[in-house]
Amino acid sequence: MIEFAPLGLTAPDGSIIGVIEEGGPSGLAATGGTVSLGPEMPNPAGNAAIVPAFLLAGLDAVTKARTISRLVQLRRAGATFVLLTHDEQLLESCADEVWWLRDGKLVGRGDPLEVLAHYRRHVALVLREVGRKQGVSLAPALRDGDGRAVLTGIELLGTDGSATVVWRSGEAVAIRVTVRFTGDVADPVIGILIRTRIGLNVYGTNTELENIHFGPMRDGDTVRVTFRFRAELCGGDYTVTAASHDPDGVWHDWLEDAVAFAVADERYTAGVANLRAKVVAEVLPRI
Repeated sequence: MIEFAPLGLTAPDGSIIGVIEEGGPSGLAATGGTVSLGPEMPNPAGNAAIVPAFLLAGLDAVTKARTISRLVQLRRAGATFVLLTHDEQLLESCADEVWWLRDGKLVGRGDPLEVLAHYRRHVALVLREVGRKQGVSLAPALRDGDGRAVLTGIELLGTDGSATVVWRSGEAVAIRVTVRFTGDVADPVIGILIRTRIGLNVYGTNTELENIHFGPMRDGDTVRVTFRFRAELCGGDYTVTAASHDPDGVWHDWLEDAVAFAVADERYTAGVANLRAKVVAEVLPRI
């Protein structure tokens, strides 16, 4: 057994302990030697070798896979490693146990899948609360149009109707666009488009597609359009583009990637759309 005196914890010989730290340091780095991840990586049996995240983060995919394979081999030979990292996929793939620390104190300990699920739920709630306190500012990458209307506001709303820049995956949300007309527009169309941070179109709609018509509008008129939906998105960073235009596509005001927001989730899901699959596994009879 390896003792971690600063925490009053022990780890069995021949184990990989994943550690996620929040806030202040726990003192784990002083418990055992920091391992070198070179080809001659020593077997630290009888002492805990600390593997900081930066040693793995700088490796290419092949070298990283070989390094993890080597760690697993040494674990089978009785070595104990502590992985200090926030790489949740890595911890799920090779850690025997995960310790979740906050300000140097133990918050959770146990099976990687269970502890990481609680950790993600905590992170999602914290990010959601942080997002409530941040104002949404318009910072379009591009603005264009003939000026017959001006988009004066784009609001991102959470389930409770409060402004936020962080949505929780699956919650009922809304995007509210406010447009002030500076000229006569017979049949205005107001639309939104959600993109990923690398520019992939995720979802777009407009009042014409939704069969909403509110024209004609005159100089000085203001309209507010609220698009409500469930944020069935995977965790990640996104932007909102919004526009007012004629049915034939002539822009009055177009704000490209005007607002940035994030989606937080309690579990890792690859991709963009969170389809929330229900999975059933069956063992088929032998033939």
